[in-house]
Amino acid sequence: MEMMIKEKIKQVKKGNQSAFEDVVAFYQNKVYQICYRIIGNAHEAEDLAQETFIRAYVNIHSFDSRRKFSTWLYRIATNITIDRIRKKKPDYFLDAEVKGTDGLDMYSQLSSDQPLPEDEVESIELQNYIQEEIMNLPAKYRSVIALRFVDELSLNEISEILNIPVGTVKTRIHRGREALRKRLRHV
Repeated sequence: MEMMIKEKIKQVKKGNQSAFEDVVAFYQNKVYQICYRIIGNAHEAEDLAQETFIRAYVNIHSFDSRRKFSTWLYRIATNITIDRIRKKKPDYFLDAEVKGTDGLDMYSQLSSDQPLPEDEVESIELQNYIQEEIMNLPAKYRSVIALRFVDELSLNEISEILNIPVGTVKTRIHRGREALRKRLRHV
């Protein structure tokens, strides 16, 4: 599959714009998932994924074809997402009480696309709680935890995506896991 992608990239570099559509189609879900796992917001993740592909297309000439395209693309996605987090300041809190209600918080105001079956509620709540705790980690730990355990990337791939040494990746994973373990010890 990597050979097919490299061939498409060669075509894009030669000016074939439609070849990039195939690249986007192949990677769009993975890029979205990386953005979502780091930022935690579906709409922002969609915007960030789109921005990732735009930036990749504009800078395709700087891609070194001797390297893995997915790593280069995931690095762009991760950097764009982390930059957005750095610039973003929370303007509301979901656990804040809604004025004029009897203890309802902003979580109760979120709409759901479809009703959840009763037997899956507990599992979904646990997953949401774990995702929330991941979101509470510092960005440097959040990104490595998401890339390693959610996206199941290797230490070397994470190292290349974040442009940090493998030893630093291992340290951040260890510290991030310890921080998560402390937060989740009562679960």
